[in-house]
Amino acid sequence: MDDTQASDVAPTALPPAPGADRYRSLDFADTTATLPAGQSYDLLAAPEGAMRWLAAHNLTTPDVQLYEVCAQRMRTLRAHIRALFTARVDATTPPEDSLRAVNEALTAVPTAPLLTWDNARGPRRVQAHPTDQAVNHALATLAADAADLLTGPDANLLTACGSTPCDRYLLRTHGRRHWCSTRCGDRARAARAYARRNNTTH
Repeated sequence: MDDTQASDVAPTALPPAPGADRYRSLDFADTTATLPAGQSYDLLAAPEGAMRWLAAHNLTTPDVQLYEVCAQRMRTLRAHIRALFTARVDATTPPEDSLRAVNEALTAVPTAPLLTWDNARGPRRVQAHPTDQAVNHALATLAADAADLLTGPDANLLTACGSTPCDRYLLRTHGRRHWCSTRCGDRARAARAYARRNNTTH
């Protein structure tokens, strides 16, 4: 997806899909989407957008500045996580390079809060976030979250939006519903109604 398609993503970006509040990796995978009429968006297309997304998900601090190389690393991991989600939904073997990329992100930095000593308060756990490692920590956290989703009890709820051409992911919440947003659900119902009307007139 080129930057000209995603130059103004705020008005067109869909709301978070069901499950995105529980899994940041799901919302991360959905930072790009295909929309009707050949439209699309990418919330990570530029460093500023990537920074906003990280800050909104408590994955960075205000003093961290992102560059294009950082945004590119985020887009690359997102593509691998999306490939793993697709394989899970379609019950196919995931790409080996996507497994490797997620595992490399997982092991690049310690994701557990480290034990430190504060003279005033004694021992405490802190999340190490040196500025030069901020993106590594964010990617490790997202990779761990994706691994938890893919291997946990919610894995069977993972599905793709059923409203063409949307290509976002979600967790099914009730019944057979598998739309990522009200907008996509309305479009799918309208398409079915149109098809029924068309069939009865022929």
